[in-house]
Amino acid sequence: MHRSTMVRASDEVEKPVDRNSSNSVAHMRIDTASLLENYDRVPFGFEHDLHTLPMFQPEALERLARRFTDAGRGYFIAQSAPGPGTPFYSVPYGGFTPSHALENLDQFPLRILLKRPENVEPAFRELLDTLFSQVTEMRGGLGNEQVMRLESAVFISAAAATTPIHFDPEIAFFSQIEGLKEYHVYSPADAREQELERFYIRGVIDIGRLEMAQRDATREQVYHLQPGMGFHQPQNSPHWVRTAGARSVSYSFVYQTDATRRLGRIRAFNHYERLFGMKPAPPGVHPWVDKAKAEAMQGVIPIRKAVGTVLSKVRREA
Repeated sequence: MHRSTMVRASDEVEKPVDRNSSNSVAHMRIDTASLLENYDRVPFGFEHDLHTLPMFQPEALERLARRFTDAGRGYFIAQSAPGPGTPFYSVPYGGFTPSHALENLDQFPLRILLKRPENVEPAFRELLDTLFSQVTEMRGGLGNEQVMRLESAVFISAAAATTPIHFDPEIAFFSQIEGLKEYHVYSPADAREQELERFYIRGVIDIGRLEMAQRDATREQVYHLQPGMGFHQPQNSPHWVRTAGARSVSYSFVYQTDATRRLGRIRAFNHYERLFGMKPAPPGVHPWVDKAKAEAMQGVIPIRKAVGTVLSKVRREA
């Protein structure tokens, strides 16, 4: 097991400060070398000052919860899981509005997810754009990739609450705002291809379910997050989370590009190959085959016909 500790970034991108902006101090201090070496491959930590923003103070979070309550959508509220290996959707959920849940965190072990706050409060849109621009600038731009989805989320959890193991199909940058959080995360390489394929064949935006028994605990990284600390979570990284003895507030922004979605389509195709008794190579081994698989899964032609056509080209993988 890797116990991750935070180190100060020595090579950060500084942006001019606009004192009239609500996000004038909002930025992440990320080591450029770590980003370029590990981006979307291995989790790594960073520091930030998002927790100092007015939008994350208690009264502002109460107002945000009321906005979501009034809208009646865009949130997910669940109880704490009994343990990290609990099946994700077996945990009771619903029955609370965000405002009601926030008022009762001392009495119920609840986990509140407020989705896409940038669609509710302009300050969150500005923050999202600022942080995403920082990451892309440090990477030297997006290259030939196009952003297909970019959004953020606010997580508010009761003390001693557990979120069971799962993975997300997006690239993420996670920041701790209030309280303490113990974040157990694995590199995406520690998820089995069959687990990923079963998720991507569904073609939905959701969490990916995993079995704790399939994880090697010696390969996990553990981040003991406090306000001002964060970490980068690559796409498909298995993870589970536990809060400490007080309320926890976290912020994360996530995104998908056409390239990351293409990987999902390749894995969806590989799922069909396994149904035919084949042993498909993971994405990246045969680029020309990957291209054919991704195109077949776009639905331009009927799916079964497309799969059958491309299967005839890739029998050599069996």
